[in-house]
Amino acid sequence: MRRILPTACLAATLATAAVAADAPYTALPYTPSLDVAAMDRAANPCEDLYQFACGGWQKANPIPADQASWSVYGKLYVDNQRYLWGILEDAARTDAGRTPTAQKTGDFFSACMDESAIDAAGLNPLRADLDAITSLTSKAELGRILGMLHARTEGAGMFFTGGSEQDAKDSSKVIGAIYAGGLGLPDRDYYVKDDEKSKATRERYLQHLGTMFELLGDQPAVAKANALTVMRIETALAKASLTRVEKRDPYKLYHPMTAGKLAKIVPSIDWDNYFAAFGLASPGKLDVTEPAFMAEVEARLKAESLADLKTYLRWGLVNATADYLAKPIAEADFDFYRRYLRGVKEQQPRWKKCVGLVDRNLGEALGKEFVDRAFPKELKADVVTMTQAIQDAMKTRIEGLDWMSAKTKKQALDKLAKMRNKIGYPDAWRDYTALDVKRGDFFGNVGRSVAFETKRQLAKIGKPVDRGEWGMTPPTVNAYYNGQMNDMNFPAGVLLPPLYDPKMDAAPNYGNTGGTIGHELTHGFDDEGRQFDGDGNLRDWWTKKDAEEFEKRAECIRAQYSQYVIVDDIKINGKLTSGEDIADLGGLILAWEAWKAQTKSQRLMPADGLTPDQRFFVGFAQWDCANDRPENLRVNAVVNPHSPPRPRINGVVVNMPEFAEAFQCHEGQALVKKPEDVCRVW
Repeated sequence: MRRILPTACLAATLATAAVAADAPYTALPYTPSLDVAAMDRAANPCEDLYQFACGGWQKANPIPADQASWSVYGKLYVDNQRYLWGILEDAARTDAGRTPTAQKTGDFFSACMDESAIDAAGLNPLRADLDAITSLTSKAELGRILGMLHARTEGAGMFFTGGSEQDAKDSSKVIGAIYAGGLGLPDRDYYVKDDEKSKATRERYLQHLGTMFELLGDQPAVAKANALTVMRIETALAKASLTRVEKRDPYKLYHPMTAGKLAKIVPSIDWDNYFAAFGLASPGKLDVTEPAFMAEVEARLKAESLADLKTYLRWGLVNATADYLAKPIAEADFDFYRRYLRGVKEQQPRWKKCVGLVDRNLGEALGKEFVDRAFPKELKADVVTMTQAIQDAMKTRIEGLDWMSAKTKKQALDKLAKMRNKIGYPDAWRDYTALDVKRGDFFGNVGRSVAFETKRQLAKIGKPVDRGEWGMTPPTVNAYYNGQMNDMNFPAGVLLPPLYDPKMDAAPNYGNTGGTIGHELTHGFDDEGRQFDGDGNLRDWWTKKDAEEFEKRAECIRAQYSQYVIVDDIKINGKLTSGEDIADLGGLILAWEAWKAQTKSQRLMPADGLTPDQRFFVGFAQWDCANDRPENLRVNAVVNPHSPPRPRINGVVVNMPEFAEAFQCHEGQALVKKPEDVCRVW
């Protein structure tokens, strides 16, 4: 993916106006894909392209109080949200004649916006589940209650959670899966690192746990003891969890087995009861992604008292649902996870939260309306053409590689030929008829939505894979490559100005959206994606020598990025960001070559004081104009597989001699490498 966390960018005056005017949009605002006002012409692009392209934007766009960061992507994300807000306000009106889709999306939005009703309900929405936990009389009952909670409480991965997935070794089939879970901090490293910041975060987390238990009604001394119980259990689980770098190896996450074998690893859980309550009557083949973790779950179930296990379950429940409950609980949740960990100053306006929840739970119903209003068919056709040009460029590059054998090239070209492109929106829209949405029941709507999605996912097991399915909603400002589907997915939301601008010349569009397309395509051939074949199966199709040559080139990129400082003395974890860094470089090379091929017969002219080649690189840099809070950078250093914006941009162009030529850079400047030091994979 180009971006996991939404961020934002726009001309300074429009950005300020958009944030200040807290009202829905009736039309999306326009910003060009190359914004000269965002530049810092005093900077030397050969020393710092990011500053040259984005310095003006950074100065003019401070981070809003409700954001952890602010960037081009985030600004477009909020613009799209504000436009959806208008659609949902119309849908929420109870006038006669509403369509079934408008009724569902509007009633969900209306219930979410009714803060007084949510506050008046207090803890009542949790009462039945809390009582069910309290009434447990033996550990033998854990399977049933875990299955029930996992099925209808998103994020309630107490100990672990279940689901479905494509079989990594046979992508035509869908199987059940058991995933590691159970941690309240963002990553297992938070529990095991001994630096002062990690220790301080654990202390703050203990305080947060105590606060939440008090809000559940525990006396302070009991709440403090309960916090220590949760920390003890979670620390044990964390130590048994794979690291994020280890999870980049798909073989480490593929452990197919029967439910009977799983029961031998974790005999303390009645798996028949778990699967029955979860909604998976006949689990069949299961991928237990982390068997060693599940062995630790068994150890905890044996070692901990029933009372302490109940404490852990109570915390898991309230932690998963806090954002949907009364203000004191939601504020405490925000205070730790957003204010302390991410540095966010204020809660987001209620409308943003509610638009986001409708998009998450009824995303294709809302997304169809967004597409019909905001995404013209002509724009989709333009992106289809650009995508094909970039795929053609990849074919040429594979054919011309001097380090890859003919045998491996044949397999790579087969994979490329089988890659599918999804542009804008799905061909078939999801049916939400079976989802019950009630106008005055916000918490219930969230729970029923989670249960609806759980049931939909589990229903896939044993059926042919739906290769037309999307993993993002149409308004999403993001894109992704799915290795098992072997497809690229570009939602409509990421194909609008300023990311793709039909009014602009091709150079910045290819640098920006072209680079995104090339990025996702290259994910099919990065250090993780290259392990799947053209049909999406986990299979080694490389000769030993070619695999070694790939790794040597990938290591060049890892070593380069590992030298960049993120914040304080924290450097990029080049092994964690490896796939994204390879995709960034490969993607821009493909975009460059596709642009050159598409415009070779045209006479390209300078504009805004920039040559066409310079416009390509500035367009590329401006997709990631951003400001970040230091707290957010620290979290991202641990959990985010993307490099931060400045090294993400400069780290690519330093490996492209075409950039140095475009800006007449010379050896000795920061963004010029000696030819023998240039990193290049694809």
